[in-house]
Amino acid sequence: MSLNDDDVAKQIQHMIAFIQQEAVEKVEEIEAKAEEEFNIEKSRLVSQQRAKIIEYYDKKEKQIELQRKIQHSNLANASRLSILKARDDYVQALKEEARKQLSILTQDRSKYQTILSNLIAQGLFLLMEKEINLRCRRNDYELVQQLIPDAIQRYKQELKQNDIKVTIDDKNFLAEDSAGGVELYAMGGKIKVSNTIEARLAMIFNQILPEIREKLFGVNQNRKYHD
Repeated sequence: MSLNDDDVAKQIQHMIAFIQQEAVEKVEEIEAKAEEEFNIEKSRLVSQQRAKIIEYYDKKEKQIELQRKIQHSNLANASRLSILKARDDYVQALKEEARKQLSILTQDRSKYQTILSNLIAQGLFLLMEKEINLRCRRNDYELVQQLIPDAIQRYKQELKQNDIKVTIDDKNFLAEDSAGGVELYAMGGKIKVSNTIEARLAMIFNQILPEIREKLFGVNQNRKYHD
């Protein structure tokens, strides 16, 4: 059965419509898939960026907290150092006041003569050398000359030794503002014993410093060992 022109035209139109429908469906399928992939990728990117933002602010928060702790620690250390310095200044002021009081004491020639005699004798016992050169304040020179024989006698009686020579340095003297006492040298100046009032004060002060601090500032809770 032959087809006329109208039938052929209808079939062509039907085929065109079918192809168009297929094309539309295919386009819709492609668009739907593209939309799905887009949404998946968008969700992935959003999640990735959200994770980065959270990580960024977590780091920022930790940095701020660390800076806060460092600042707090620095302030605490600065405060502690300020307190320690104030305490040390007060202790040093006490030490200086003690030195001034000792300087006043040495103005009493009778008491100072006894102190100076003992300091000279003690220096001899500490050195135990045959030849000793002694240095004193300029204004103590004559007094020291008077006291040396007695110090030598005490030394000889105690150690049963007669061979000792003590000279006074008449060119070099202790500082004018020194509270007094003597410095003793042996072996050409290689050995020195400082028995000045300041040296004795420093030694005693350092020995009792923990007790002074405890009486002034209370027990140090951070101190692990006690004498």
